[in-house]
Amino acid sequence: MPAAIVGSDMKDAWLNTSEYVRLMWNWRWIGIGTAWMLAAIFAVGLQFVHDRYESNARIYVDTQTVLKPLLAGLAFQPDIDQQVRMLARTLISRPNVEKLIDTKEIGLQIPPGQSRPQFVEKLMERIKVSPSGAGNLFTISYRDTDAERARKLVETLLQLFVGTNSDTKRRDSEEASRFINEQITEYESKLTASENRLKDFKMRNFGVSGVSNQDYFSRMSALVEEVDRLRVQLVAAQQSRDTLRRELESENPQLPPEALVPAGVPPIVSELDQRLDLQRKQLDELLRRYTDEHPDVISVRRTISQLERQKRANEESQSKMTDGKKGLAATSPVFQRIRLSLADAEASVSSLKSQLNAQQARLDQVRSMASRVPQAEAELAQLNRDYDVIRKNYDQLVARREAASLGVKIDESSGTAEFRLVEPPQVALRPAFPSRKLLAALLVVIAVISGLVTTFLFARFVQVFSDTQTLAKVTGRPVLGGVSLQLNDALTSRFRRDRLRFGSAVAGFFASTALWLMWVAVGGAA
Repeated sequence: MPAAIVGSDMKDAWLNTSEYVRLMWNWRWIGIGTAWMLAAIFAVGLQFVHDRYESNARIYVDTQTVLKPLLAGLAFQPDIDQQVRMLARTLISRPNVEKLIDTKEIGLQIPPGQSRPQFVEKLMERIKVSPSGAGNLFTISYRDTDAERARKLVETLLQLFVGTNSDTKRRDSEEASRFINEQITEYESKLTASENRLKDFKMRNFGVSGVSNQDYFSRMSALVEEVDRLRVQLVAAQQSRDTLRRELESENPQLPPEALVPAGVPPIVSELDQRLDLQRKQLDELLRRYTDEHPDVISVRRTISQLERQKRANEESQSKMTDGKKGLAATSPVFQRIRLSLADAEASVSSLKSQLNAQQARLDQVRSMASRVPQAEAELAQLNRDYDVIRKNYDQLVARREAASLGVKIDESSGTAEFRLVEPPQVALRPAFPSRKLLAALLVVIAVISGLVTTFLFARFVQVFSDTQTLAKVTGRPVLGGVSLQLNDALTSRFRRDRLRFGSAVAGFFASTALWLMWVAVGGAA
């Protein structure tokens, strides 16, 4: 850009600035009047503004205790962190603020012309409880014209914070215990009624259902399978018995004379006699320890009776078979073994027949109750289901009562939250922003700026032309000429006196504001 053009722009800017300054000079009295008026208004308004002192306190709530991980799953442990945060948010409530007003040590007074509810609302707005950083660190702050009153209020709030937490936990524990006890009592009644219904049902349907964990069709199927199995075993046992009978009939019971046992040799003891001796010895051992009514004693005696019957049957069979053989006793060991095996087979057939008859009788009994059993089992299943649900709820309530009781004991012994005062309530020596001193200085600056801005606005929007060039430039029309003012001694003296008065007004303004600021600084009308 050429230097001539830059110089021309700067010159035009200087001319415009000079023109605005000349125009603002024409409205100088309006500007100084505005400044004086605003300064007076601000001075009067500042008398109703008092310095406010801020009191702060910081408290930390430690919820991490050694017992918390050790008792996990044993005692009921509420979310202490959430309770503390909720308590901090609800600390500034209407009941708590009313307690502060009623505390005479603080010295809160309801201003004249203001109702108690209005004073409570304003006090709730002025008290601040805010989290400070991460974790359960809270800052309580309050501003008041009386520094000592602000400190006492914050101190009382701290006491309410700690005390309300304890009261809340105790009240919650009492309400929870009362509710759980009521529910347990109610479920005890339901459990007793369900047990009585189940007992009455079993007594009414004794032998029909309720003694087996299987339903009717499962029991029927199991009995049919058991009867079929016993029948197959019985047929096999009968075939084995018949085979032994045929072998015994074809076997010679006598040995040749040369194969007889010499004199002095002990006779051969049969297997049946050995078993019988073993069972008798076992019975003697049991009778030394138990009575005759013991199940093991009864079972051994039953086995001995069966073996004795088998022995008598063998002897009878031997006697019959030896009648046709000159009444001689059987001396063949093969004959004796076959005879013993035949006796065992007879006993097995007899046992299987008795078992088959018993199972067949049970099957017939179950079939005869086909119309009653399914309905009874369905009713029993419903009764058991209702009983199990009630019993489960009852057990859970009892377990929760024990867990809650243990949690209450933990709170009473060690406490699950520890309040640590990080910073006690203190009041800053300087008033909180905005202080009266700083506010007074800002008001003076605002008054001066307002006077200048008023002068500039008048110079900008009220058109006054001081030369023909400006007039021609603004109107866009040629100016034929102008009338100049010829200064004489009288006008010169008049202008001088006017400037002197304006200077005195400006000097008086600054002098007055300086004295006013000094007066405010030393605490005037605080």
